[in-house]
Amino acid sequence: MTVTDALVRDDERHLRDRLDELLPAFASDAAENDEHARLPEAALRRLHAEGFDAAALPQHLGGGGASYSFFGEVVRALAEADPAVATIWTMHLGAAVGLAQLTADSLGSYYADALLAGDRFANALSEPTSGNRFLNPQQEASPVEDGHVLDGAKRFVSGSEIADHLLVNVAIDGAPAFFGVEPDATITVIPIWDSLGLRGTRSQLLSFHGTLLRADRRGAAPGPDHRNYVGAGLAGISLGIADAALGALVAHARSRVIAGRPLAEQQWVEYAVADHHSRIEAVRAYWRQALRQADAGDPAHAGGFDRAKLLANRVAVETAQLAVRVGGASGYLRTSPIQRHLRDAEAGQLMAYSTEVLSGVIGKQVLGTETAR
Repeated sequence: MTVTDALVRDDERHLRDRLDELLPAFASDAAENDEHARLPEAALRRLHAEGFDAAALPQHLGGGGASYSFFGEVVRALAEADPAVATIWTMHLGAAVGLAQLTADSLGSYYADALLAGDRFANALSEPTSGNRFLNPQQEASPVEDGHVLDGAKRFVSGSEIADHLLVNVAIDGAPAFFGVEPDATITVIPIWDSLGLRGTRSQLLSFHGTLLRADRRGAAPGPDHRNYVGAGLAGISLGIADAALGALVAHARSRVIAGRPLAEQQWVEYAVADHHSRIEAVRAYWRQALRQADAGDPAHAGGFDRAKLLANRVAVETAQLAVRVGGASGYLRTSPIQRHLRDAEAGQLMAYSTEVLSGVIGKQVLGTETAR
């Protein structure tokens, strides 16, 4: 281990300790963020101020070069407190670090410096007509003198209303191309966000009307060594929701007394909790293995991220459903966190790639009938 490695790991430990101090406040705001579909902007700004954004930026781009393993555990902890914070932070870093990497040879440190300065980033990749295939855009951009022009829409852009920069992809001559875009009057937020779950992400639909995609903001194609924070973080979001659902279940079961005995002492509850706890930890172990593979540069980590997301999505939903069963009718009440965890868990399954798409991809790999995404 080099001296630099030791410093980075010391920094990770310091940040993890700071996160433990921040999480109670984040968790205390989660219910209201959900109730009012309110962006957790204060929490996101606090994460930046404490150095979490800088830590995630690779060292060669001027950041701390934190490990995938550290990033993943931060995402999981954030998601247990407030999954909207975890989701927006994951997408913010995915877009910021992605743009810094893709444009490093053309713009130099422009986007890396913007991230370090506190600018907000958002992924504007998913199209209404492309489904989960967000890396294969169908909207063709038209060439103009200074670049290309986009007329179209991007959906589920988490944190878009506070974004200073967007990572946008389009088709140019049938091939994907990536651009950094600063929101202007040609980009309109379509206020559709009255969602069932993850309401605090405010993942709006953006409409582009003759938006200039500047040639000097165009990035190269992603390379195999590029940081994939979105892929790494998605399983952690669902695992954090599963943790929160199980925690709410345990709190209810220990406090609810039936015929003189706590609900937690009923055998069916004990058995069910043991099963779900074990499954959560099994998925966590699998996901941690994929994170370690990514840290080691093992290309197998990409398939590991896919499988971990599929497993985490399912265990989150099933654990939240168990919490509803244990909570009974009170779990349906707005005052209970159980109903929120169930809604958030369901949303995780729909985030690209959805469980259905991942099942198809993984099934083809196992059966030997795999085709390119």
